[in-house]
Amino acid sequence: MKFVKGARLVSVSALFTVLLLSGDSSNNAVSGFGGVASPASLNKNGLAFAPSKFSMNEQHRFTTALNAEAIKITMPALSSTMKEGRVVSWLKSEGDEIEAGEAIMVVESDKADMDVEAFEDGFLAKILVGEGESAPVGDTVALIAEEESEIADVAAGGDGAADAAPVAEAAPAAEADAPAGDAAAAPDCDFSQIDMPALSSTMKEGKVVSWLKSEGDPISAGEAIMVVESDKADMDVEAFEDGFLAAIITGEGESGAVGAPVALIAEEEGDIPALQAYAATLSGAPPPAAAAAPAAPAAPAAPKAAAPKAAAPAAASPGGRVVASPLAKKKAAELGVDLTTVAGTGPGGRITASDVDNAASGAVAPKKAAPAAPAKPAHIPAPGVIAATPTARVLAKKAKIDLSTIQGTGEFGRVTADDVKIATGEKKPERKKASGGAGPAPVELPEGLEPFTGMQRAVSKNMEATLTTPVFRVSREIEMDAFNALYKNVKPKGVTVSALLAKAVALAIEKYPIINSSYSEEGAIMNGDINIAMAVAIDGGLITPTLKYANERNIIELGENWKELVGKAKSGSLSPDEYTTGTFTISNLGMFGVSQFDAILPSGQGGILAIGGTQEVIVPDDKAVLGMKKVQKMTVTLTCDHRQIYGADAALFLKAFNDIMTGPDVLLL
Repeated sequence: MKFVKGARLVSVSALFTVLLLSGDSSNNAVSGFGGVASPASLNKNGLAFAPSKFSMNEQHRFTTALNAEAIKITMPALSSTMKEGRVVSWLKSEGDEIEAGEAIMVVESDKADMDVEAFEDGFLAKILVGEGESAPVGDTVALIAEEESEIADVAAGGDGAADAAPVAEAAPAAEADAPAGDAAAAPDCDFSQIDMPALSSTMKEGKVVSWLKSEGDPISAGEAIMVVESDKADMDVEAFEDGFLAAIITGEGESGAVGAPVALIAEEEGDIPALQAYAATLSGAPPPAAAAAPAAPAAPAAPKAAAPKAAAPAAASPGGRVVASPLAKKKAAELGVDLTTVAGTGPGGRITASDVDNAASGAVAPKKAAPAAPAKPAHIPAPGVIAATPTARVLAKKAKIDLSTIQGTGEFGRVTADDVKIATGEKKPERKKASGGAGPAPVELPEGLEPFTGMQRAVSKNMEATLTTPVFRVSREIEMDAFNALYKNVKPKGVTVSALLAKAVALAIEKYPIINSSYSEEGAIMNGDINIAMAVAIDGGLITPTLKYANERNIIELGENWKELVGKAKSGSLSPDEYTTGTFTISNLGMFGVSQFDAILPSGQGGILAIGGTQEVIVPDDKAVLGMKKVQKMTVTLTCDHRQIYGADAALFLKAFNDIMTGPDVLLL
């Protein structure tokens, strides 16, 4: 049996690509995203995966020829298309002490340069790939010793490939000592387990939005098989291996913790039934009835047992929901088969595709409809007796309500539990529809708890994180006539208002860079780049695409970049680098007719500029005939972190911004 546990999936757009370990049974694998794998999460091959922030290198523990415990650092996969990486710089030197979670090197991928963190404490014993050198993904780039006294022994032991072999030979013996129950739990066939992937550094759980493949469908490596909602966006997730989607453990709309199994992939199509039975044990569903042992020659009547009929009621859950595989539902729709009439033979009475085929061909008799209940005779309660259900009497007694004061809506005017709940205010009465078409139809408004999406939860937490920041606000009116005239001229070239505003803010920040800073306990952190993040409302949340180096780029380039970022934001395909690198934020509600508002300061930034709509006002003018003229004005409000930015700084910044907006030709440079 070959079982690849934790065969993670990867989003095309996510930078956090999960690494598949080499499968060497001698290695105690450390998580591909950081953190030592716990015994509970290791399979018999020693493979495990667990998420952690930006720790994307793969590490293997081995013993050198000199009996020194060592850890291999391998070249991580920083994107789904990365084949090799180049070590830009080592942040530690040989012999230096390192701590778990500490950045030890910078790797250049085909997407960006990223810091790579260590998983465990130790000492950097030997660097195998130097600065400026490249290595394929998975190759060893350095060795870590657990103790300082072992540095020389680890360095002399090379990359550990040869020395690890003797340990590998002991693996089968250890495997033989494993409990027999674990071996019996998994079927004896080649398959891989798909776990819930970590699509961002803050993701704790994911929700399966939709499965792009059904049970039984063939899949190819690199093919998108499901859409997962993280705390950032919805992302397509691809398969790593060829095979057949044998069993879906986490259905559409259901959530699972990162690392939890969501599906099983069979290498051979004939292994699908066995894996579907095994999937029931992973999902917590009752395991299917064990297959009967081969009947003895003296028991030919065994195949006629009524087991399939007994399984029929299990096809529906207690709530009346029909339990069927996605492929069975698809076939039922194509063949016109009512699933409620099909007896399920799958795990827990689940209806399978073969059950639907049998029902369509007449091989299985459909379930008979339950006989209609006999009509109840009319009932008139005795004088002085109030007709009420037992539950209604209990609820009324608990609420201390006289049943005689409640108008019953049940059969024969009987008081029901709902009647009592309505009387106590626990439940709202159903709204009566207007008869005869008189008056407008009532508007159906949403009611009750509306669960947050992953993005909405992330926005909520970010807002709460700013509550402890002392802020102040400064507002100013700005005449917009010259700016509007400039925009009218450059609009045909694809330049947007957002691009012009970002450029104007960036030029003002050049004069007063303290506005572009962030706070730390030691002082103000000055940012060398001016990256303007702009808040964008999308369906289900809020995100801040970032125009990087806005002060250095021309407005046409900024306009094209902004259109691209907005498109990605609406489709949920922004990469983390495109929405987490802002150093100053703009929030613009002017297009909605808002005249003025205050914006909440984002965590980790020093300022945010709230921009209202343009309005026509009358102002004095000595040169006008009547001494007045009509101009267009816009109100902007700057929110600042008062720990490192003061009122004078904010006022001078707004003055510089006003000068640029009233003399906007500088934006064309």
